[in-house]
Amino acid sequence: MGTARLELVRGTPSGGPVEPRDATASPARVRIVDGALSCIARQGVARITLDDVARAAGCSRATVYRVFPGGKDAVLGAVVDTEVSRFFSALAVRMGEAADLEDVLVAGMTEAATLISGHPALGNLLAHEPELVLSQLAFARMDQVLAVTCAFTTPFLGRWLDKAEAKRVAEWSARIVVSYLLCPADGVDLTDAAQVRHLVRLFVLPGIRALRVPQGAAPRSLQYHRSLPTTKGEAS
Repeated sequence: MGTARLELVRGTPSGGPVEPRDATASPARVRIVDGALSCIARQGVARITLDDVARAAGCSRATVYRVFPGGKDAVLGAVVDTEVSRFFSALAVRMGEAADLEDVLVAGMTEAATLISGHPALGNLLAHEPELVLSQLAFARMDQVLAVTCAFTTPFLGRWLDKAEAKRVAEWSARIVVSYLLCPADGVDLTDAAQVRHLVRLFVLPGIRALRVPQGAAPRSLQYHRSLPTTKGEAS
């Protein structure tokens, strides 16, 4: 079947913006993808076969090949596509409900950390085949992951920040999530909204305020900074 390889994102041939791959959600495709996910959660990637996937999906091996002519690599690619789509869909719901900048940061970081840390298949890979995941989070591959994430989350932050600052804060927040998930720290649980809110108030919001332009600059540049929520004891 060849060497299985997972790609979290792909770039355009010209080196332009990167985007999650599209997923065609036919019923057979969804059953096979979910079957493959359950296999990965139990066995990892290297050990699963198309027979395993077919049994988990409740279909024949021939059906798997009919839906995915590329075999195991095609199935694995569809798994990544589908889970990336599901991740961003859930993230959109949570961030879309936010009422202010602090809330959207807390919602986005908490939801992302919860989805990633609680994913059974991803957890098994990190425990037993970490090279498949960690290779996607190094050097240029990490830049692509951040680019996709920032492109998605920037518009949600853009309700309170201008475009340039929204993009910067989106990347900053994504790096915080990745850092704490890969290198956990005592007393910091990003799946706990109260802890994330404390982190946002202590570091993220003051960091945004520190970017305030000098007095006398164009009023439009100050408008989004003035709308930032204040923490307890801080002058409004």
